[in-house]
Amino acid sequence: MRRLESSRLKRLLSFVVTATLLAGSLASAAENLSLTARYREKDASGKYVAKEKKLDWRPEKTAIVICDMWDLHHGKRAAERVVELAPRMNEVIAKAREQGVLIIHAPSSCMAPYENTPMRKRAKSAPTAADLPADIANWCRKIPAEEQGVYPIDQSDGGEDETKEEDAAWAKHLESLGRNPKAPWKSQCDLLTMDERDAVSDSGVEIWNLLAQRGIDNVILMGVHTNMCVLGRPFGLRQMAKNGKNVVLMRDMTDTMYNPARWPYVSHFAGTDLIVEHIERFVCPTVTSEQVLGGKPFRFKADVRQKVAVLVSEPEYQTDETLPHFAAETLMRMGLAPTVLVGDPKQHTLTGMAEAIEKADLVVLSIRRQALPEKDLAALRKYLAAGKPLVAIRTSSHAFDARGSGPAGGAEWPKFDPEILGGNYQGHHGTEQLPAITAAEGAADHPIVRGVALPFQSGGSLYKTSPLASSATALFMGKIEGQPAEPVAWTNMAGKSRVFYTSLGHAADFENPSFVTLLSNGVRWALDLRIPDPKEAPVLGKTP
Repeated sequence: MRRLESSRLKRLLSFVVTATLLAGSLASAAENLSLTARYREKDASGKYVAKEKKLDWRPEKTAIVICDMWDLHHGKRAAERVVELAPRMNEVIAKAREQGVLIIHAPSSCMAPYENTPMRKRAKSAPTAADLPADIANWCRKIPAEEQGVYPIDQSDGGEDETKEEDAAWAKHLESLGRNPKAPWKSQCDLLTMDERDAVSDSGVEIWNLLAQRGIDNVILMGVHTNMCVLGRPFGLRQMAKNGKNVVLMRDMTDTMYNPARWPYVSHFAGTDLIVEHIERFVCPTVTSEQVLGGKPFRFKADVRQKVAVLVSEPEYQTDETLPHFAAETLMRMGLAPTVLVGDPKQHTLTGMAEAIEKADLVVLSIRRQALPEKDLAALRKYLAAGKPLVAIRTSSHAFDARGSGPAGGAEWPKFDPEILGGNYQGHHGTEQLPAITAAEGAADHPIVRGVALPFQSGGSLYKTSPLASSATALFMGKIEGQPAEPVAWTNMAGKSRVFYTSLGHAADFENPSFVTLLSNGVRWALDLRIPDPKEAPVLGKTP
């Protein structure tokens, strides 16, 4: 009996010990920073695709470095965005600090106000690290991986996005405050709280030593400006990445110095997106603030994107696959906000079409022989009557000419091609020959032709489209042996609506960079946006 009780006691003690260890392990895991990091790598076709990976970081092995969140800036809008960004950033660092993350404030050239504080002394007193990189005191303008790509924005003008008049007025204001208009910063923005547990430094050497002293290998960078200081400072992303730290950018806790009047002529916030994408490709992954705080990622109030309704309902050319990809990879990179709706061409339905059109700044069509509910076509007619832009591809020349195959009561628009697109669809040649695409006579200098490598071969049959309406301007021609050349892309003015149409759009065309550029340029033209010239692309390492 005693032996039995003793055996039971041992098993019970063993269970208690195991349960205690397991509970401790689970509690420890629950305290970790659980992050979802986004990065980009090439797929089998050579295209960069976004991927995600989970990070499980111990707080005491993690630091947040806050880069150059100054009290003032030489750019008025840059200064205003810092003020808008700071409260959310302060919530992030407060939460992370309580979890045990080291917070390092790094307002460059602003150490004087903090010289006698415990935070500044903490950074200065860290012993020299055994693995101190030789160049950690220096700016880093590129790392070898970046040489695989083209730097995404032109920041050679310093990136201020004010008008000259706004800039001059802001400079006078800074002078009235006794500040140097070119470098007005004196401290970190006071909307960010410093705690005695934190550190303050603008030195790559000091920060590296501090990280080494604490055995910290995980670093989260936030602050401004992503394309300059956040990337290039001695404590920035490039130095951390190339010297072996597990570094990520918190992509919604940052901003860029980018002027939309410069290449590639996208909005300021789309410029930030392009820099983030560049970082995810060549430097390090990125995370977002709601992964620490919950809720939604931060977004600047002025970051309002133009809405694009991409409407697809055709059974032949796989645009239900190619156009969503184009929207995600191209339209979003242009700073647009696409919504893709895919209909059921057999049932002649495209759910949500009218509602999407009513909200859209641009409509993109890939539709074939549909007789849709009257409200959907009425919404499109109203949209065009208001002078709003349209882009249409391939079978959209006969988008609403169902030839009686639609359901009873379905609305049609048989003359949509000549009335709106400015075309004259008369069928197509066979698929035995694929057309060679060249610029139309006199069109070589048109902005839509800019950057399109010519000639190229389309992946689909040649449409018969001649003659175009007098209001249309042919930009590209397709030619097969033994047949006259046919227009394959043109612009048209339908009332006040800017219309771009191309009879290209076969699935194989979307694999051709020339066609993707052509279609992208057509979108920009329709929205009256400047079309970039690839020759204007900056050279990495020569920008500020």
